[in-house]
Parts: sequence; C-alpha cells; structure tokens
Amino acid sequence: MDDSSIGVRIRLFRGKALTQRQLADQAGVSVDLVRKLEQGGRQTASIASLQKLARALDVDISDLVGKRHGIPSGNPDAGIVAIRRALTPVDDLLGEVPEEHAVTHNEGSRAVDYAWGAYWAGRYELLSSILPSGLVQLRATVHAARNGMVAPANELLARMYWVTGCTLVHLGQTDPAFLAIRQALVAAEQGNDPLLLATIRGSVAWQLLVQGRYDESRRVALRAAANLEPEGAETPAHLSAYGSLVLQGATAAGRAQSVPEARTLIEAAGEVALRIGGDRHDYETYFGPSQVVMQTVDVNVSSERYPEALAAAKDMPANCGLPQASRARHLTDTAVALTRTGQTERALDALLNAERVGGADWIKYQSLPRHIVSELLDHDRRVPLRAFARRIGVNT
Repeated sequence: MDDSSIGVRIRLFRGKALTQRQLADQAGVSVDLVRKLEQGGRQTASIASLQKLARALDVDISDLVGKRHGIPSGNPDAGIVAIRRALTPVDDLLGEVPEEHAVTHNEGSRAVDYAWGAYWAGRYELLSSILPSGLVQLRATVHAARNGMVAPANELLARMYWVTGCTLVHLGQTDPAFLAIRQALVAAEQGNDPLLLATIRGSVAWQLLVQGRYDESRRVALRAAANLEPEGAETPAHLSAYGSLVLQGATAAGRAQSVPEARTLIEAAGEVALRIGGDRHDYETYFGPSQVVMQTVDVNVSSERYPEALAAAKDMPANCGLPQASRARHLTDTAVALTRTGQTERALDALLNAERVGGADWIKYQSLPRHIVSELLDHDRRVPLRAFARRIGVNT
C-alpha cells in the first residue's frame, strides 16, 4: 500500500492509543470501513466518514487525506509563509503602516479581479505569489483612504482577504484560511455593500463545511440567506446571492447526512435559479442551474447515493456556466460515483476531463482524484490509467 494513503495515516494517527474497533466506535463508522482503509481494501470513503474519523483521531481532515501543501519558491515574498505573514501584520503596533504602498481604487480593483480570475482558473501557485503583496497594498490603501473612499477601499480589501482564504483552503491551510475570511468580514462591515457582506458570510459557511462543522455551516449560511430573502422585485444579483446561500445550506445539510433537508433546500435554490433564468457570476460567486446540478451531485456523493448522483449529473446544462475549477470538481465527483458503481472506464474518462478542464495546477492540489485513481488501480492496470496516475503523483 502506498505510504501516502489514507489507511497508512489512520494507522499512524491511531497508533497504540486505539484499536480499530475503538476508533470505529468513537467515530461512529463501521469497523469494517476502518479495517478496509488500513489494509488498502478501500482507498477512500465518503467525506462525512472521513471527517468523523479525523475528529475521533483529533486531527484536521487535511492531515488525514494528505491535502496540506506548501509551495516551495526561491522568492521569500511568495508562498504560504509569505501569505501567513501578510495575514498577521504588526506594522500598526510599530507605527509603521506603509502608506507608500497604497494604490488607486482602479489599480486595486484590477488586482482583486486578477486574483479572483486566477482562483477560478485553479492557478494556486500564481496566487501564492501575488496575494502577499496584494494584501499589503490594499491594507495601506484602506489606511490612506479618506471620506468617500473609505468604504470602497474596505470592500476591495475584503475581496482580497476573501480570495486569500479560499486559496488557502485548497492548499489545506485551514487555520490561516479561517483567519483570512474573518478579516474579510471585518473589512466588508466597514464597506457599504450588503450583498458583498452576505456572500462573504456564505464563504465562512463553506470554510466551516471544510472543517467538518456541518451544523454551524448550515446555520451560518441559512441565517445569511434569511437576511436576503426575496420580498418583491429584487435584482438578479440579489437573487443570485440569496440562492447561493440556500445552496450552501443544502450542501452542509447533505454532509451532515440530513438528506431530506438538503433536498428541500436544493429544490428551493432551484426555484431561484429558474427565476433568474440562467447562470450568473456576482460577487465572486457562481449561481444558477449549473451550480444547482453540481451541488445536487455533491450531496448525493457525500451521502453515498451514487446512482442518484449520476442521474442528477445528466441534468447539467449543455451551456454549463461553471468556472474551470468548479467544472473540474464536478467531473471528479462524477468520477467518484462512476467508480463506486463499477463503471471504471467512464470514471477514468471523467478524471481525464477534470484534468483537462482544471489544468495541471488545479489537479496538483486536489486529493480526491488521487484517492479515486488509487481505487481504480485495484481493478484496472492498463497503460492510460497508470500514465494518469503517475502524472498526479500516485504510485503504480
């Protein structure tokens, strides 16, 4: 068994403190699942089961699935350490806030838009080089802002903190990611855009979901949604923000195995999507029929309802409005369902499409494709699968 597999990590974290049965009992999963993971009979499990195991082992799920990454670089002003430093400044304590780094509103807006474009294209290594300086510049811009420019400057800073938090999640850096999103909230509260503030609260809910805090994730998302509940002739952007928050609540309910509630919330989000009439991109967030289908598949996969996931995937609109990273993730979820229903050739095709859509930078920082490939290798040793496995770092 590959020494980087989930099973090896479970055994290492379990050590001599817990037997397999004790771990299973504490996690609320079957001892058969623990045994198969440790022996290599299974290479992965549902997200809910992995989160339960991580909690019982008192580790972060990123440590369990091997998702925590660094980005080695010869540039001391780039990478994870540089981002963490930018998130924890002390210049205000030293009386040395560098206003000379301030940029104009247009310059700051272009920098933020560029960072979000890189994020949705899955270009995490590029982001690691531009986020540290972007945060420094926009913090200086806020400090230098006067009168009517204070709120717009804070909104730009909020969006930069936000993309920083999202990037760190994909690099497995959950603690600094949460620090970044909370700082995004603080900055957004100094702005003057309620839809921006609500959408960032939705991103807080997403981070809670990643941490396995499903109930809190659901409650945060739905409370933010309640503040935006449509009452009349709302703008499409307002409806998009509201629908996205409802869909986030549905995803959290699905991860908590509250499938009936998740389906009810998905139906409600679907009605909003129909009212909008198509896919939209507002406030760095995508919402519409395509996103509803994607999250429906996610809910079914996380609850191990694989035939239902594949049936839902067929409803993806032909003119899918998802960005690259989301389309690649959807294809990966579909590959999970295909693998678990014995459709190994179609699963590989889905993974190859995910690699093509997401790009080499995206797939390099995704753990799920590696786990599915490891599982496929138990049934298929043909050249195309082995070649793909080597490209994404899976031992063959």
